Amino acid sequence: MATKTSELLAAAAPRTVAVVRGISADQLELPTPCPDYSVRDLLNHLYDVVVNFQALARRREVDWSAKTDHLTEGWRDGFEAETGRLIEAWSDPAALEGVSPGMGLPQETVGEMALTDLTVHGWDLARATGQRLDAEPEVLGALHGFMDRMGSTGRQMGAFADPVPTTGEATDLDRLLGRTGRNPAWIPTA
Repeated sequence: MATKTSELLAAAAPRTVAVVRGISADQLELPTPCPDYSVRDLLNHLYDVVVNFQALARRREVDWSAKTDHLTEGWRDGFEAETGRLIEAWSDPAALEGVSPGMGLPQETVGEMALTDLTVHGWDLARATGQRLDAEPEVLGALHGFMDRMGSTGRQMGAFADPVPTTGEATDLDRLLGRTGRNPAWIPTA
């Protein structure tokens, strides 16, 4: 069975998994568009995202403070497997019902948060490591809708920075990135 959330995650996941697979060991200490995160830090955070949002789909509480280094042997395969489990967890229609006990938000919104992290942090990692990440139109549409509803709350909670203006020629992905406080033209400093 599938849900709209699991379908969107399934559309976004292969692109982010491909970026993760394309990261070499000598790129782990590079800076990312997230000022407080190196590539290693952001990979570990994104790994936590795909694992913790599986638990959130099942209405279990998670501990975001646990700092595990997931970049052990086979971490690329492990990330892909956990991302598959994330999609599976959100494919159960019950995952979208009601309110998250740990977050106090509608479960559907929690699923959109997972999609946001998978897509935006996938772009962060791609940009930091000289790769490219595009997003499917349906994913971008859902994420713009999410930002319409939750963008200001996300900024108040520190999940997003102040919006970065984009030009009229900006792509939908660039506009989304700007809405999350990222500069779509960010490049690593020498």
